[in-house]
Amino acid sequence: MESLNLGPDAYKRPALFFREPHLTATTDPTLIEQPHGARELMLKGPSAVVDPLHRPVRGDLAHIRCAGTVFVPHYAVPMPHTVSDATALRKAGRADADVIADLAAGEVFNVLDMSGGWAWGQQGDAGFVGYVPLTSVVAQ
Repeated sequence: MESLNLGPDAYKRPALFFREPHLTATTDPTLIEQPHGARELMLKGPSAVVDPLHRPVRGDLAHIRCAGTVFVPHYAVPMPHTVSDATALRKAGRADADVIADLAAGEVFNVLDMSGGWAWGQQGDAGFVGYVPLTSVVAQ
């Protein structure tokens, strides 16, 4: 394991390194080779405007595949879950929020964030994005 460089130039270190090729943001990312095979990902221009119902991007968090195209403070690798009981996918993490779609038991729901009893993520790999109760999904 490499130790952290906490010297006077530590602030110059890149914030994100991608060692796994399947975690790159796009098929043509702007990557800079780094020591030990790591690559630094850079935003190629202005942050893209995306459809929040179809792309997993919030103001504070986005799917790792969106790195390089949208700017948010955090990127997450999805955690695949299985929908245990048929449930509604909602626009917000509240029982009274608008329903986007109905998820069937057995469907894959890729969780990007869990908080307040709700999971935020995406239906499968390319479905709708929204919130489901944590009690309705089980980790795979």
